[in-house]
Amino acid sequence: MAGILTGKRGIIFGALDERSLAWHVAERCLAEGASLVLTNTDAAIQLGTVADLAAAHNLPLIACDATKIEDIQALFTRAQTHLGGKFDFVLHAVAQSMNLRRHKPYEQAGYSYYQQTLDISALSLHKILSVAMQMDAIAEGGSVVALSYLASERYFYGYNDMADAKAMLESIARQMGALYGRKRGVRVNIVSQSPTPTKAGGSWPEIEFFYRYADHLSPLGNADADDCAGVCVALFSDLMKRVTMQTIYSDGGFGRTILTPELVDDYREKV
Repeated sequence: MAGILTGKRGIIFGALDERSLAWHVAERCLAEGASLVLTNTDAAIQLGTVADLAAAHNLPLIACDATKIEDIQALFTRAQTHLGGKFDFVLHAVAQSMNLRRHKPYEQAGYSYYQQTLDISALSLHKILSVAMQMDAIAEGGSVVALSYLASERYFYGYNDMADAKAMLESIARQMGALYGRKRGVRVNIVSQSPTPTKAGGSWPEIEFFYRYADHLSPLGNADADDCAGVCVALFSDLMKRVTMQTIYSDGGFGRTILTPELVDDYREKV
């Protein structure tokens, strides 16, 4: 599969540090021959180490708040200048919940935080795609991938308002995928990833337990960040040029497994 993104140009939203899924996706894209622009907010660039990734590969790093239309417009203009034309793929790895960070129970969520969660984690995808359509910034047949989690469709204790944001994110991907597909042949898909030890994931109080639980339940074990990167690269490539409006589960089978022999043994006397 070496070189399957040769000649393709992309924008990676959301790389923070070496634990970030977006960081791994960026490195895999480069290994497959792509040209990239990296972007995150000013604060994330200052707090994280994405500047090191950009410097190591001589990549443009452009600050952009994905909740602000004017920032996205400026990013797309500068990115096309750096890349020498329209880009072929976009990774949306943008998510944040202050309710989660501050351990507020879902039923006592702060509503200003709640609105912020939806804007950052879901509506930002709508804004990115809307601006891209208006500017005709993504090349014919391009690919957009956003990262999600199974809590978008199932109840997960403690995942809070982020579950609502992920459900909205997936709906936006379907609707905009239908519109952008007819308009420019652009594909929009979701990758639903196993729980992964990222900085953002650490905001969930139950995350350490759930890593172990999900790995125990998944027939193939948890998918790691490199597995996620591989799925994203495949979706960016021409190998999946007729795949759109889909949620692809990179989770070792967790989302389709309810019970294993080990769980039966563990809980036989408890139920």
